[in-house]
Amino acid sequence: MLRATKIIATLGPASENPEVLRDMIRAGVDVVRMNFSHGTVADHKARHDLVRIISANLGKEVGIMADLQGPKIRVGKFAENKILLKEGAQFILDVECELGNQGRVGLDYQELPGDVKPGDRLLLNDGLVILRVESVKGGEIFTLVEQGGPLSNNKGINRAGGGLTAPALTEKDIADLDAAIAMGVDFLAISFPKDGADMAYARRLADEASAKYGVGKIRTIAKVERAEAIDPKALKSIIAESDGIMVARGDLAIEVGNAAVPALQKRMIKWAREADKFTITATQMMESMINAPVPTRAEVSDVANAVLDGTDAVMLSAESAAGSYPVQTIKAMAEICVEAEKSDPVKLDTDFLDKTFTRIDQTIALGALFTAHHLHANAIAALTDSGSTAIWMSRHNIHIPIFALTSKIATQRALSAYRNVTPIGLDCTNDRDTALQEVEICLKKRGAVKKGATVVLTSGEPMGEPGGTNTLKIIHVK
Repeated sequence: MLRATKIIATLGPASENPEVLRDMIRAGVDVVRMNFSHGTVADHKARHDLVRIISANLGKEVGIMADLQGPKIRVGKFAENKILLKEGAQFILDVECELGNQGRVGLDYQELPGDVKPGDRLLLNDGLVILRVESVKGGEIFTLVEQGGPLSNNKGINRAGGGLTAPALTEKDIADLDAAIAMGVDFLAISFPKDGADMAYARRLADEASAKYGVGKIRTIAKVERAEAIDPKALKSIIAESDGIMVARGDLAIEVGNAAVPALQKRMIKWAREADKFTITATQMMESMINAPVPTRAEVSDVANAVLDGTDAVMLSAESAAGSYPVQTIKAMAEICVEAEKSDPVKLDTDFLDKTFTRIDQTIALGALFTAHHLHANAIAALTDSGSTAIWMSRHNIHIPIFALTSKIATQRALSAYRNVTPIGLDCTNDRDTALQEVEICLKKRGAVKKGATVVLTSGEPMGEPGGTNTLKIIHVK
């Protein structure tokens, strides 16, 4: 059984060795993530180029995601690098403070005093430290420590319930966006968008950079991690303005509370799939494997539940960027996904109730799914230029692999994030009969089908035109 759920692995010191990266891709990595919160543009360019070389040698087009830092609001530095705050202590956040001490620390976000009021709770260091705002005077925020703990240089700050006014794209993000598109990434993840307008702005910048550097469309991903973003109206607008969303459970949990996140995860995945957008589930999925060769039972359940929720991809962060067992982690995650997918229900008949289609290519795509399901086909093959046919198919659960055959490398890489789609490079500009023969040869060579197998194939006539899928054919492999 082919794995349908995709695996995204963050690159870092643990995974930049060519041999390790090669083994990670062989183990199942479909997309790599470059975290622009760390490292230089030159670091990311070197990793980007290495991924392209290794994936080409392995014959698998791996997608590359640039994840922009966003307005990460942080404390400044301490004279002694670290302090320990005790419950009940007074502590001041001060925009003028250069080096912090036991009583106060600076801020890298100068607007924070204007964003908070007495009674607000500020969560620092991923929620390990909680401060309650007592008063605000000028650039100083006077707080009481509600939950003590260690606090060191540059730790993040969130406000419980959200409400900080920082823009989704900082000057650094805009520069990084331009650099990422110049180097040729496939996906651009935008941190902390509040609404669809933030994503529309990111799309405009991405399109301008793409035109400047002569590259194709970049897929934008909204990282849903602000309390404001989960408002139904805001969330729907974010999904509408994005190609995909990431359920970024770290900062989101800090703002809305851990207990609220599982239900939000299910809602986000459901709404995105209904809108034909892809989803990524992220944060601490295999956290223990940073230091251990096997996952905990809870982590196994977490990954499996994300698969059953319908996520397109599950993502590794520190596990693959800085962990001791990056390859083992990917193998374990792949095994969990396959096992979970075996119990994934197929509900195509009910999925299509009360649905109307206005596009010929979309009608053909969904007709292929219905046909393959009821014929118990062995595979679905889509000859595609833009990838849209395969994307529509991927929005519905079906225990039949979908192969997207395209002559465009950019389309292969873009489809690397979509559930149950295996992109394959194939010249789709030949005449129809030659192309159909090549599909059979290609699938047999990959071991995807054998003699006597049934394949449901979609294509367009004339061949090679975007949006031109208008033909459905059933093939019995010879």
